[in-house]
Amino acid sequence: MSKPDIDSPYPVTEEQIVFFRENGFIKLKNVLSPEAIEYYREEITTKVHELNPDDRPVGEKDLYDRAFLQIINVWKHSAKVEELMRSKRLARIATELLEVDGVRLHHDQALYKEPGGGYTPWHVDQFYWPLTSDRTVTAWFPLHAAPVEMGALSFSPGSQRLIAGRELIISEESEKQIEKNLKLADFGVEESPYDLGEVSFHLGYNFHRAGPNHTDRPREVMTIAYMDKDMRLAEPKNQKQRDDIAFCTPGAKVGEIINGPANPILYP
Repeated sequence: MSKPDIDSPYPVTEEQIVFFRENGFIKLKNVLSPEAIEYYREEITTKVHELNPDDRPVGEKDLYDRAFLQIINVWKHSAKVEELMRSKRLARIATELLEVDGVRLHHDQALYKEPGGGYTPWHVDQFYWPLTSDRTVTAWFPLHAAPVEMGALSFSPGSQRLIAGRELIISEESEKQIEKNLKLADFGVEESPYDLGEVSFHLGYNFHRAGPNHTDRPREVMTIAYMDKDMRLAEPKNQKQRDDIAFCTPGAKVGEIINGPANPILYP
């Protein structure tokens, strides 16, 4: 099978940009063709199983590990996955939604929720990232159609404006406290299935979660986290942020633009 088109522009409308600005997320249909999903899915799945160090049954895992098999920077282990990570179509959408001049890679990540896998608690991604602005966005796309009962991602529209809860690590506490905060602040929840080829984009400070996988097959998801191409490294506030520097922005210096080989500019 020849390499599918993952670089030609996807038309993002002004209405969609406004929706993203207001709600902190958007779901876009037919961003990736069925052929593109088929082309990359087997390689991603192979790498997940090769690189996953945890072979315990789901029932023996703690809350975090039951939520998903997590493999960061798959692109460093596969030229084929690197092709997908460098998709100009996805990076251009990220650039237009963030309303910046361009984006670079923060990291990619496979998130596979096993059959019987647990819920992913409410959280914001930028708890983990020591960055100087909120101009970050994650593309999240299942490698198949994903019904809600498989653990499709849920968002709280507009919640990127809520400060309370940003300081919480993914945990039972974050699930309970953030859900309480969202209700008190009158923020709702958007939960819907993903069609094949549908891609969601969410801001680093948008609160989101995923339910458990009640089906008998894995929920196979790939993500790419983008940041403003002029993003600077912030002083880390916790151990997770210190770890993030080592894994995702190695060599970056506090106060300077993050521009090492691990963080290439993807668009323009």
